[in-house]
Amino acid sequence: MAEKALKPTEEKLKPKLFSVMKTYTKEQFIKDIIAGVIVAIIALPLSIALALASGVGPEQGLYTAIIAGFIVSFLGGSRVQIAGPTAAFATTVAGIVAAEGMDGLAISAIMAGIILIIMGLCRFGTLIKYIPGTITTGFTFGIAVTILLGQIKDFMGLTFKNKPIETIDKVKEIVNCIGTINWQALLVGVISLAILIFWPKKLEKIPASLIAVIVGSLLVKFSGLEVNTIDSLYDISNSLPHPTVPDVTFARVRALLPNAFTIAVLAAVESLLSCVVADGMIGSKHRSNMELVAQGAANIGSAFFGGIPATGAIARTAANVKNGGRTPVAGMVHSVVVLATLVALMKYAGYIPMPTIAAILFVVAYNMSGWRNIRNTVKTAPKSDIAVLFVTLVLTVVFDLVVAIGVGTVMAALLFMKRMADVTEAHAWVDVDDEDTDPDNILLKKIPQNTRVFEINGPMFFAASDKYKYVLSDKNIDVLCIRMRNVPAIDATGVEALMRIVKRCDRHNVKVVFSHVNEQPMKAMTKAGFVDKIGKENFCDHIDTALLRAEAIEKEIAAKRA
Repeated sequence: MAEKALKPTEEKLKPKLFSVMKTYTKEQFIKDIIAGVIVAIIALPLSIALALASGVGPEQGLYTAIIAGFIVSFLGGSRVQIAGPTAAFATTVAGIVAAEGMDGLAISAIMAGIILIIMGLCRFGTLIKYIPGTITTGFTFGIAVTILLGQIKDFMGLTFKNKPIETIDKVKEIVNCIGTINWQALLVGVISLAILIFWPKKLEKIPASLIAVIVGSLLVKFSGLEVNTIDSLYDISNSLPHPTVPDVTFARVRALLPNAFTIAVLAAVESLLSCVVADGMIGSKHRSNMELVAQGAANIGSAFFGGIPATGAIARTAANVKNGGRTPVAGMVHSVVVLATLVALMKYAGYIPMPTIAAILFVVAYNMSGWRNIRNTVKTAPKSDIAVLFVTLVLTVVFDLVVAIGVGTVMAALLFMKRMADVTEAHAWVDVDDEDTDPDNILLKKIPQNTRVFEINGPMFFAASDKYKYVLSDKNIDVLCIRMRNVPAIDATGVEALMRIVKRCDRHNVKVVFSHVNEQPMKAMTKAGFVDKIGKENFCDHIDTALLRAEAIEKEIAAKRA
């Protein structure tokens, strides 16, 4: 009788703050304060720049960092997550504000928050892994492109005749108005961009964006250059965020639902990706469902206090970790410092030149673009994965994220189903007296002493990538034999999983031998460079051959040790 599978322990719906405070120390409190202050310094210019890129006033970016940042740290499922306005939302928010106004944005953000809370309570946190990496890579690069194109006007000081909203219309307007370049603005933009690129190579401790803002502001203030500043284009307020209630009607709710869905998906994907990155940096494990609830509450709170949509910010989270932050207290300190700065120093933000803001956003766009992921995918992935990536990228730039994610997901699902249908077969096994009739059962083989055999069954694809984390659980061996006779297909994420296994083996001086790699996985692995890296002699057509090869490798290693 088959044993009943044990149900995995359900993830707690409990904020990390309440867990870490049980063992909180004075020493960690000091580290959290220092990290929070540093992150706030980084967040200040970014929050202002991202707010302007989103088509709202500079104070709206700070409101978001204050309200959403505090709520996510207080309720979130990560020890070190820093939340606030991010580049992922810029183009979406700008489109909503242009078409529906701030009321429309607030309603969209509140609905998105409700969706996120429902996702968390229904424990949908783990379902994010079913969005293929090719789609997230595609729309992330697409967002980066739209941000870059949207900042060319301010970087070059162009004078637009029209006020385009869509990215394609912006490109047309740039071409039509290229003769209106303000060379003084371009000079300030180039100097600011040079600081942002070269400053971190010398003094990484002081944020380059802060230096660029200071230098750019002083340059325009005291040189008499005719360059647009924040003060010349926007009304600046240092007032505290105060509650605002949007005018809600059923018709508006129905019309804005697609925007709310887009914001919710983006917030979920980016915040959980940020949590995963942070986990790797501090050796912790986040609570994905609690994080979704916190992100939902944060977006609702931000909307009610005049802010814009927010999510976990990977760069600010990484800065928090690097500067000693290890608990949510650091994120709460960051919000308090931003609040103090809003009240005391906001009037000086008016001096910041628009070309400097554009330069900051250029660097943000470059850092978020993930062009290396695209390069690696093009080199190693099947053509179907590459097609999904570029379709998502193009649709993000030409249309919007709702279209891009929808079409990309459907396309990925259809291609995956076709791939599975092409390689799936059904055959009957004859069971004689309940005894195993498989002559290749590994239990019937003699395995060399310092060799371990790991057999993978089923397709290696994005939804199953976490199942291969613990392949090299025993590092005190000489050879790892990976048996793949029951792997009919592999995608880009599966190839990346094998790459990580091989790299771990290299670090521990463990040789890898593959047994019975089928046709489609073999093509993908050849394209990815596995054969060249491991050697053709380590790809065997049968488990018997693979074990003989492992025995030969063990003898070679023993001879060298002797």
